[in-house]
Amino acid sequence: MNLEDLPKALQHEGGLSRRLFLAYAASLSSIPLLSRYASAAPVHVFTSEPFTFGVASGDPDHESVILWTRLAPKPLEPGGGMPKAPVEVHWEIAEDSSFKKIVQSGKINATPELGHSVHIEPRGLKPDHWYSYRFKSGDATSPIGRTRTLPAPDASPDKLRFAVTSCQNFEAGLFTAYQQMVKDKPDFVFHLGDYIYEYASGRNGKVRTHLGPEIESLDQYRIRYAQYRGDKDLQAMHAACPWFVTWDDHEFDNNCANDISEQKNVDTAKFLIRRANAYQAYYEMMPLRTSSLPVGPNMTLYRKGSFGTLAEFFILDTRQYRTDQPNNDRKSPLNAAATNPRNSLLGETQRKWLFDSMNASKGTWNILAQQVMMALADRSKANSPANYSMDQWPGYAHERAALLKHIQDHKITNPVVLTGDIHSNWANELRIDDFKQEQAIIASEFVTTSLSSGGNGSATIRGLDEYLGRNPCTKFHNRERGYIICDVTAKTYTTDYKVIDEVLKPGGKTTSRAKFTVEAGTPKIHEA
Repeated sequence: MNLEDLPKALQHEGGLSRRLFLAYAASLSSIPLLSRYASAAPVHVFTSEPFTFGVASGDPDHESVILWTRLAPKPLEPGGGMPKAPVEVHWEIAEDSSFKKIVQSGKINATPELGHSVHIEPRGLKPDHWYSYRFKSGDATSPIGRTRTLPAPDASPDKLRFAVTSCQNFEAGLFTAYQQMVKDKPDFVFHLGDYIYEYASGRNGKVRTHLGPEIESLDQYRIRYAQYRGDKDLQAMHAACPWFVTWDDHEFDNNCANDISEQKNVDTAKFLIRRANAYQAYYEMMPLRTSSLPVGPNMTLYRKGSFGTLAEFFILDTRQYRTDQPNNDRKSPLNAAATNPRNSLLGETQRKWLFDSMNASKGTWNILAQQVMMALADRSKANSPANYSMDQWPGYAHERAALLKHIQDHKITNPVVLTGDIHSNWANELRIDDFKQEQAIIASEFVTTSLSSGGNGSATIRGLDEYLGRNPCTKFHNRERGYIICDVTAKTYTTDYKVIDEVLKPGGKTTSRAKFTVEAGTPKIHEA
């Protein structure tokens, strides 16, 4: 499904017809699925290690989980050093790491149409159970991964622990913080976007360097992911537990909004071709279900899950369906453009799905895992006019208010918002109108800083007291690198802000900077 080779018949002087392009892309979307049902491929003989990306798992429910790997003996070359033909891969999932108690196994063809990646979906597994898994191809065996299923929907688990991370720029810093995350032993990880950065080589180069120019083609996106997934700390964390992933903008193009580029005079059809390449490479490299298989430049990524009755979580996509940023600017006052009811981050279909899903939730805690900050935080400097990020929820203030009002009116229990994107830590109390402190607190928001983007952060912030004074909704703000660990019980939700002191060279140490707790029944944030 390489959309770079569109037939000349679809081209004209003004560029590609968007309608014809979408029709062509939809016709191509069945190719990867058809190849999965082909007859068994011959055994391939490898002359070097093919499992250079390790293994991963993701999107677990109470009876299944996605197992992932990709064959690439030469990962930084187009094609990954693989033949342009299917290659047989054998998989196993077991109750023990020695694989003496194998519960399921099988064979599948890794196809060139999907970059020789495989997405296995074993079903009928035990609920709330840990497993080991591995792959074999030819005479090569992958590393062993560890994964789990979630509790049954009607189960009442005592506790849940998960990690939240985002923004891991390969050039800007090392992924050392994952070493501590492995030791934290989460049940799963939420990655909230900016898994890769699309920028040209050297733009953020302090530690290591991207290959090539700003990425646009399928091969370029594949090689960029190969650089990231070659990182051993990232591989180890993927092998430690399942992940729920969603994207933000840098998996495709900085500050993108639906099919609109932040750059002027970009041809829409060419932009959609690039988006199709980005989405296919994302699917190939992530442990996602076939329900997320892209159709040309479209890919369904919003979805939900449950950890018994303890927690339900809703994973959102605030990029693919959004309207353009108001004022065509990243920062602005909350003026008529920012509060326009036509502005949307979610799009009508996703918004209805979210409202209906929250209404049907049986979870003690309801967790929205999404990308951009929801608090109406004034980010201006001292003695400057107020301004807000138009790339975040303040630029879509009407929809933001509608979401929080829906949560309030429908009595959605214990709502918690998880956020990435902003390269800093925040703990926010959300109201329908954050400027009116007399209003009831509707939800709690915990924002994770970047894992490496921005290089070494700072523990001290000039003018922090004045900054927090302008934003009474904000209870904590910090600009170090790291991630967060969340511990959930029926009575409390505790967020531990983990920070690392060094990402520009090896040996960084990760410690706890601050902890905050929310008690069930009230969204007010307390120091733990």
